[in-house]
Amino acid sequence: MFTKFEHFAATSLMGSPEEAPPRRDGHLYFDRDWERLAFGVAIALSKQGHYEWEDFRQQLIGKIGEWEAEHGTDDPSWDYYQRWLAALEEILVESGVLAPGELDARMTDILDACSPEQKQSELPR
Repeated sequence: MFTKFEHFAATSLMGSPEEAPPRRDGHLYFDRDWERLAFGVAIALSKQGHYEWEDFRQQLIGKIGEWEAEHGTDDPSWDYYQRWLAALEEILVESGVLAPGELDARMTDILDACSPEQKQSELPR
């Protein structure tokens, strides 16, 4: 069950199909576990006041626009949550939640601690 903020955040993303999160049968759809995690982290950090939701949404729109400028709209490498993650990374640095380079260092530490099976679970890096 969504809180009012979570409902607002999710519905504010319902613009054009390219800018809206993937859905299946009308519900948010996540192919991989990291997508669900990145989605939740973005909403939670905004809800906690680390950045404004609209600022994140504009970052996401910008990342989608950057990708579209470099690729055709029918390019099979399109991945909505890769753009989501790029927007999240950028806003975390811009808002001072993370220092530049800190995310990569933390990801390296996490991946070093993972089992070989976990490392192959399609984490984007």
